[in-house]
Amino acid sequence: MSKRKKDKDEDNDRVLIGTRIGEDHVNYVLMYNMLTGIRVSVSRCNAKPQRALVDEDFTSAHKLAFDITGNELTPSSKYDFKFKDYAPWVFRHLREDFHIDASDYLVSLTSKYILSELGSPGKSGSFFYFSQDYRFIIKTIHHAEHKFMRKILKDYFNHVKQNPHTLLCRFFGLHRVKLPHGRKIHFVVMGNVFPPNRDIHETYDLKGSTLGRAISDEELNNNPRATQKDLNWVNRNRKLELGPERRHLFVEQTKRDVELLARLNIMDYSLLVGIHDIERGNKDNIRDNTLKVFHPDTSKSLAREPSRRDKRESKVNALRMAVKVSDPVALGPSTLPSDSFSERRHCIFYADDGGLLSTNENNDRGEDLYYLGIIDILTPYNYVKKIEHYWKSLSQDKHAISSVNPIEYAQRFLSFMIHAIKVNHDVISVLDKNQHPHSE
Repeated sequence: MSKRKKDKDEDNDRVLIGTRIGEDHVNYVLMYNMLTGIRVSVSRCNAKPQRALVDEDFTSAHKLAFDITGNELTPSSKYDFKFKDYAPWVFRHLREDFHIDASDYLVSLTSKYILSELGSPGKSGSFFYFSQDYRFIIKTIHHAEHKFMRKILKDYFNHVKQNPHTLLCRFFGLHRVKLPHGRKIHFVVMGNVFPPNRDIHETYDLKGSTLGRAISDEELNNNPRATQKDLNWVNRNRKLELGPERRHLFVEQTKRDVELLARLNIMDYSLLVGIHDIERGNKDNIRDNTLKVFHPDTSKSLAREPSRRDKRESKVNALRMAVKVSDPVALGPSTLPSDSFSERRHCIFYADDGGLLSTNENNDRGEDLYYLGIIDILTPYNYVKKIEHYWKSLSQDKHAISSVNPIEYAQRFLSFMIHAIKVNHDVISVLDKNQHPHSE
């Protein structure tokens, strides 16, 4: 085989946004079980008439057991596993508050399987999956994060009710899956901040901390689409161009969001900023058409058999032998939606084709579309973070390090975001006089 043909084959098999998920992938079974559990649990909850929430809904957890033959509660599944659905009624209400249609939700997550896997850019060891239409993200979380999310769920829910335009990441489900003799894996379903129909030309993860918050020029040259950080933003003299109307809305909502996070003892969150250059458009084809999907069918249920042990085991073994491999299929250029998701237009920060259009001082349209969201909001300022703060502050500026108490973190975060706006003279007054100043 010629070198040119070999290189071409490798290019055709490459996945731009992550790693292609095939049946031989290490997380294939896990992912299959995640989405089978979501399909059944969400369908069961939504089949019931809507009702008002009660306190018990915030702490409830529903267990389901799946196997190859199915039973009176669950359909057949390709693999044996147990699934737990946390606070299903609360998340049903949240999905409705975020204008997510129940049938659209299930189709996005389970009509085909995950688009690609994306390793987390953080240090948590979690991993992400995208839904087949790039609309939702499934993220594995640690048990401590899961417990903390359940603890703050009522506060989060009330905040969403009172702040329909919140910039906080949008949670749509909290679940757990367990394979036989395997560990328990917790995960959340979230909304994707970035759109399916626009190339993102620059991405920033901004915490308001400048100490060590940069990626090198070498790394950026090797990967121009790498997520940049606070110092990259400052050194490149990047600014959010928001006219008077939009910057007041942005600052006021950010202030309300970080006040909640400070009250809940949360820190280490970021503002995720994606920038789309309107003139440049999609001509770079960043949303590459070599992404892969695979399509193992979870919609079919098998006929249920009598529960006699011998018949059941015979049926199970026969079915396991008959399970077919689902081949990944190349994602065509028209597979991703050509428009932003309809539910996003209900939020003022996502109303411009799924994002926020830059504007000048006359509120006339600018040249960039911003995609914004406050992410990673499940880290409390616990004893681990306090020890980290103590040790780092021995040798570094205790106000510049990432790990600071939630009140200072919120003030520093808000200050950085206000200074990130090109014209900010009329919103500076939002900052308290006694907070740690942002230094550029």
